[in-house]
Amino acid sequence: MEITPKMVKELRDRTTVGMMDCKKALQETGGDMEAAIKLLREKGLSSAAKRAHKEAKEGIIFSYIHSNNKLGVLVEINCETDFVARTDDFQELGRDIAMQVAAANPLVVSREDVLEADLEREREIFRNQALKSGKPEKIIDKIIEGKIEKFYSENVLLEQPFIKDDKVVVGDRIKEVIGKLGENMVVKRFARFQLGEETS
Repeated sequence: MEITPKMVKELRDRTTVGMMDCKKALQETGGDMEAAIKLLREKGLSSAAKRAHKEAKEGIIFSYIHSNNKLGVLVEINCETDFVARTDDFQELGRDIAMQVAAANPLVVSREDVLEADLEREREIFRNQALKSGKPEKIIDKIIEGKIEKFYSENVLLEQPFIKDDKVVVGDRIKEVIGKLGENMVVKRFARFQLGEETS
């Protein structure tokens, strides 16, 4: 199948990946747009995995203030060089993550940041719910683990569905940008302020 410039442009618009990579992906998938998007995403993720050991000491603190001025977010995102920190892709990622924190209100950045005591409390709640609903003992552990995974996807920033594309989680969106820019990136920390909210 002939890969037309129009097809390449459409793929670039949908993925923000370079023209040559888009053309190559379309050639590899026989012009199948969705398969090409999946291929580019996978390439970005594998490239990101290779960069994960690199230290990210540069970066930017991004801010987001909601239009009603009653909700604000600060997010620190690190990368390897100041050069990448100034790129449009990094800037867009930072703004998107600040908006993600504002909209989805995560508790922590990664699942490693969830306190064991909080997990035990959640497990206890889920166990009691399952027992009260009369579920057989042998499947209760499986139910609990399923609910813990759901807890992660709701409360852990990197595992939340991305606000701009809920088929992708935030962690994978970051890996796509890592794959594109060729540098490791880390969400170091965030703070979310809502007017009138009690601080812990």
